[in-house]
Amino acid sequence: MAEKRDYYEVLGVSRSATDDELKRAYRKLAKKYHPDTNPGDKNAEAKFKEASEAYAILSDPDKRRQYDQFGHAAFDQTGGAGFTDFDMRDIFGEFFGGDIFGDLFGSRSRRANTGPRQGANIRTSVRITFNEAVFGTEKELDLNLKDECSTCHGTGAKQGTSPETCQKCGGKGQVIYTQQTLFGMSQNIQTCPDCRGAGKIIKEKCSDCYGSGYITTRKKIQVVIPAGIDNGQSVRIRGKGEPGINGGPRGDLLVDIEVSRHPIFQRRDYDIYSTAPISYATAVLGGDVRISTVDGDVIYTVKPGTQTDTKVRLREKGVPTLRNKNIRGDHYVTLVVQVPTNLTAEQKELLRKFDEAMKGNNPDSFDNQENSKSKRKFWK
Repeated sequence: MAEKRDYYEVLGVSRSATDDELKRAYRKLAKKYHPDTNPGDKNAEAKFKEASEAYAILSDPDKRRQYDQFGHAAFDQTGGAGFTDFDMRDIFGEFFGGDIFGDLFGSRSRRANTGPRQGANIRTSVRITFNEAVFGTEKELDLNLKDECSTCHGTGAKQGTSPETCQKCGGKGQVIYTQQTLFGMSQNIQTCPDCRGAGKIIKEKCSDCYGSGYITTRKKIQVVIPAGIDNGQSVRIRGKGEPGINGGPRGDLLVDIEVSRHPIFQRRDYDIYSTAPISYATAVLGGDVRISTVDGDVIYTVKPGTQTDTKVRLREKGVPTLRNKNIRGDHYVTLVVQVPTNLTAEQKELLRKFDEAMKGNNPDSFDNQENSKSKRKFWK
């Protein structure tokens, strides 16, 4: 048998690691190597067990003290100390809740769930426009949905017959296997291979549903999409998922929302952002500009001397909140001054005259600064 690695090395911590450091290290490894996230990976399963064994020892002050003094020899079969697979189950339950160690180390308390259970949820998606996301809309979905078979009423058995109790598991839906593991004898509870956890076996299947108990039909479902919904969010329609098991309620239908891009507007939370061009003359002299919003065009009066990249805030022109459609975000507009191009000769001449006039009126212009220097030099 291969020599065991040092427990501190397994967890990737120093020998002076605190309890919190041990917990963080174990949590990270447990999530990474748990068999549920690595199905069929024997190497991951071995690393998971190794990390669990290391933490089971080092998280116990007495066992850690023994390990620090004697190493692995403190927990061999003659050492009188050690740990069990139940230590690991308790430890993992402390981190993540529930009894999910059964498939690895067995469980004495886990029982088959053969009672009424809610059906599985169904997930689909629908694409809407930017404006539909802002103001809400209603869409019709065309889906394949299961309904209880009207012939067998969901039993899956031929008319005049009934499902029989599974002989292998006695109707429990699970079977117990005893096996030798790295940590000794262990009871491993698994789903019954004959009835697949149902606890019953159908000898003669219904000719309409072929034993499934359900018939799939094409249905149209109306989904109301609320105002203010964002890309990636979902709408839940209760009771439109898979049928329940053993008389349980149906699952839900989850509709993922995909919002198409808008050519002008961008959204951030409940605010909208866009840019608006203004002419050079309007920027200099001031005036009215037309700005597009989700509510239509609005007229905004810019001040004389407005610079490019000036930010404008249009209050309550943004996206409604999901909780209250009457409460809306704002619309932020960046004004961009358009520089004229393709000027005529006359327009260019006028612009030159305008530039000369501005230089004469602007004490900070380069020419005025040079003239001022010359005058100071002359009068010295």
